Amino acid sequence: MSDYTPQHTKLDGIADYTAALDTLCKLAQHNLYLFDKDFDGLGFNAEARYETLRGLLLASPTHRLFVLVHDTRYLTTLCPRMMTLLQQFGSSMSIYQTPKNLRQITEPFAVADNSHYVRRFHFDDPRGILAQHDPENALALKSRFMEIWATSHQGVSSAKLGL
Repeated sequence: MSDYTPQHTKLDGIADYTAALDTLCKLAQHNLYLFDKDFDGLGFNAEARYETLRGLLLASPTHRLFVLVHDTRYLTTLCPRMMTLLQQFGSSMSIYQTPKNLRQITEPFAVADNSHYVRRFHFDDPRGILAQHDPENALALKSRFMEIWATSHQGVSSAKLGL
């Protein structure tokens, strides 16, 4: 049982959502689960976010970063910091792509340590919520994430190819 009271913060735009993702990434102490259609414009190539995620993965070999995406193009072509993380921490980080039959899922969300989460109501709707110390709803979102993950496939490899 948690000694913390759940705290919910309303998000009114992409700037709020991006800041909430920063907060969530900093709250993660063990595992972080991220789902979005492509992660474009959400700060995943920012140096501060990179350092936060790198710190999470460096802290312990048991820490994990799960990234689930409908379309990997942004991550692979315009987000070199996420690709650097994947190359450095390929055993602790995975990027999976959803199959075409799950592309109708339109609610982006992220979960940290089974206790905190951030979500938007739709990819096209900037409103959302940041929830801290809310394990009941965080676990429900994590369960949803894992169901989608189980039917998805590796979208980006950590292996370097070339001559």
